[in-house]
Amino acid sequence: MSTTRKIAVTAVAAALGATALAGCGSSDGSAAGTGSGGTQGSGSKTVTLVSHDSFNASKGVLKEFTRETGYTVKVLKSGDAGAALNQEILTKGSPRGDVFFGVDNTLLSRALDNGLFTPYAAKGIGQVAADVQLDAEKHRVTPVDTGDICVNYDKKYFADKKLAPPKTFDDLAKPAYKNLLVTENAATSSPGLGFLLGTVATYGEDGYQDYWKKLKDNGVKVVDGWEQAYNEEFSGSAGGKKAKADRPLVVSYASSPPVEVLYADPQPKTAPTGVATGTCFRQIEFAGLLDGAKNEAGGKALLDFLIGKKFQEDMPLNMFVSPVTKGAKVPDLFTEFGATVDRPTTVAPDTIAKNREQWVQSWSSLVVK
Repeated sequence: MSTTRKIAVTAVAAALGATALAGCGSSDGSAAGTGSGGTQGSGSKTVTLVSHDSFNASKGVLKEFTRETGYTVKVLKSGDAGAALNQEILTKGSPRGDVFFGVDNTLLSRALDNGLFTPYAAKGIGQVAADVQLDAEKHRVTPVDTGDICVNYDKKYFADKKLAPPKTFDDLAKPAYKNLLVTENAATSSPGLGFLLGTVATYGEDGYQDYWKKLKDNGVKVVDGWEQAYNEEFSGSAGGKKAKADRPLVVSYASSPPVEVLYADPQPKTAPTGVATGTCFRQIEFAGLLDGAKNEAGGKALLDFLIGKKFQEDMPLNMFVSPVTKGAKVPDLFTEFGATVDRPTTVAPDTIAKNREQWVQSWSSLVVK
């Protein structure tokens, strides 16, 4: 899921003519690197972090981990979250690294059912919000960040039309918003799947299909992926403006408005886009100590660091996610232009695991075919 978020940030920055996120790990090369292969044994001072492609940290943050612990972090990028998880399942018991980062609540049950992680209660876990500790009894995974998939809207369009932007899922099906929404295919896109799960959480297994029938009747447009939806179809984005897009509503992220501001030159005083906070689905990302890790001590130290304030406060403007550790400060730009989602929708990981394929198939037959 997070790989899509990184693509989102990169694409927005490109549309604004700016340089986006740096490569994975520390940019100075001393505290992190990329490549293949596992750790070098229990006495090694290298700890390998296996992750999706979105892992990113500011220069010096992982170097600080090295100063504190003596361990050097090696980052092994493995594609999107699903692909990275699949590779770990294939190498179960003989992992490619020590810690896995990036499994989220839509994939969590699959990871746990396959026994990928060794239980470990990270130091500082008591300072992590209780509602994101989905494996609190066994501590097989440690929550690291949260993010929200939400409908974004083009502020100028709605101001010009003197029309209030939608706030909820119900609003999106109203005649006033006919032919305005573009979303991603739930079968091929992470935000598309998250948006579908949000409707399941809101209307239940017996009601989400009727809701999607209403959305279809109200002219919802479905495209394959986020980049097309946001940068080609959505009129509020920098890319959409260049493409003369005509859809003022798009499924994206609560953190998309800060990206539009951060990478603009000059930076605007207000974000050109807003967030319909009643349409959000909460993603939670986790890290875990891989079963069979060669550097278990280093892996535990890294998990401690990931929920420490240094790393937690570094995440918002690097991975555009929110910290989970109590007291971690969020940059002003992130809070000023991003949306605060007080009541995001959620679905239990085991429920997602049991029903995801069926829900996506039903959705496809209703909306796409």
